Amino acid sequence: MPSPRAIRIGLVQMSMSADPDENLAKAVERVGEAARAGAQVVCLPELYRSPYFCQKEDARLFDLAEPVPGPSTHALGRAAREAGVVVVAPVFERRAAGLYHNSAAILDATGDIVGLYRKMHIPDDPAFYEKFYFTPGDLGFRAFDTQKGRIGTLICWDQWYPEGARLTALQGAVVLFYPTAIGWHPHEKAQHGAGQHDAWRTVQRGHAIANGVYVAVVNRVGHEVPPEGGPGLEFWGSSFVADPFGVVVAEAPSDAEEILLATVDLDRIEEVRRNWPFLRDRRIDAYSGLERRFLD
Repeated sequence: MPSPRAIRIGLVQMSMSADPDENLAKAVERVGEAARAGAQVVCLPELYRSPYFCQKEDARLFDLAEPVPGPSTHALGRAAREAGVVVVAPVFERRAAGLYHNSAAILDATGDIVGLYRKMHIPDDPAFYEKFYFTPGDLGFRAFDTQKGRIGTLICWDQWYPEGARLTALQGAVVLFYPTAIGWHPHEKAQHGAGQHDAWRTVQRGHAIANGVYVAVVNRVGHEVPPEGGPGLEFWGSSFVADPFGVVVAEAPSDAEEILLATVDLDRIEEVRRNWPFLRDRRIDAYSGLERRFLD
């Protein structure tokens, strides 16, 4: 069993059906499985309740959204309480009529919601039309105290931005969770697939190194084609955990579901930060301009 100086985490890499209730039931089951395997904090993939609907713009798909608290947080809160684990629960949040967010609720081991993160960076690329659906987050970058430790979460497109990782780590998060839905356009895979995957993995390992924290990334898996057809998206799985030195300590396959387990060792964070004291040497007096779009 992990010592008090460690947190055992579980990442639920899963595929999605067309039935939101089926996906929610599957997520609840996986939370229990992860807990029985020793996980103390369990993270689900981004927008796990449905296939990745942002492949097209369709106002009818706003019907997939739900409030917080709502059905997902009720069901997963109950699962968290019964298993005694913390759950990072992504949700397509309906905040008000016409106002929606791509969010993640932090459910403590009591089942209570201890915090909410709303995705700050919203992409708009072919088959990733998220700006149509999601308002950018307005809660900022946050860390959350849970019974199992202080954690932070960001969501998918946030993973390309060092500022978000830094601000979350500066609030004391020992692990940054990134619920994710990322994959290849099938026609691009042969030419660009390896490079895209490597960039995705490398930038997040960089967040772990630069901030002296663990980074835990959980992706979906499977080839999802919209009901009306088309090439769809091939999600590449490959969920992973990197330690504060950037070492990948656990990794899931690219083509199968898995509950990926890893240990967040707080003594390892202390050791790495003592030898690579990046936080100590930050020139906080010299970073003006980062709040500007571009320095013309």
